[in-house]
Amino acid sequence: MQKDAYALILEAIDNGVYKPGDRLVEAELAERFGVSRTPVREALQRLETQSMLTRDGRSLIVASLDHNQLAELYVVRAELEGLAARLAAKHATPEEVKVLSDLVEADHAHLDDPAALSRANRRFHKQIHLASHNRYLVQQLDLVHRSMALLATTSLAAEGRGAAALGEHAAIVKAIAAGDGIGAQDALRAHISKAFETRLKLDAGSGCNLEGG
Repeated sequence: MQKDAYALILEAIDNGVYKPGDRLVEAELAERFGVSRTPVREALQRLETQSMLTRDGRSLIVASLDHNQLAELYVVRAELEGLAARLAAKHATPEEVKVLSDLVEADHAHLDDPAALSRANRRFHKQIHLASHNRYLVQQLDLVHRSMALLATTSLAAEGRGAAALGEHAAIVKAIAAGDGIGAQDALRAHISKAFETRLKLDAGSGCNLEGG
């Protein structure tokens, strides 16, 4: 199925093609994605309504998150992802647990590539969301992770963070596999907390927003 203009622009933001502060021009987007300007215009309006884009004079630019927004996002993310892990411990099939375990193992190959590790990290977290078997929770987490795309670079680039994050992922999977809902929830919350702590340290040192965790 061909993706619409909205999905294409959102994917480009998520993949870092367009970063916070980048100006989005209707004609350029239409040419890039091979669509007419009308659906692009409608997509831009929708993304502005969702606070993914913001106005800079007459131009639309990719939004960025300030410190308070970042903190609020991480609070919600920790709670919702923790719930997803707890439900996954109860509802995940053996096959889903195997996929999670395999992802952790395979992701060690990306330790020297922060961008690839960030993509792998999103796949891992998405798999936990799906393993919760709660469609409404998955929808809410999709919104949260959409906002995560407004963070310019990955906290997984911090020295030692990638290996530590994979260790945390392994602990989450171990709890899910054991059917330990509270353990899985606590492990995932601790993982998100550590990612936020790493981001704040890097943010203070570089003055830029960071993505992932």
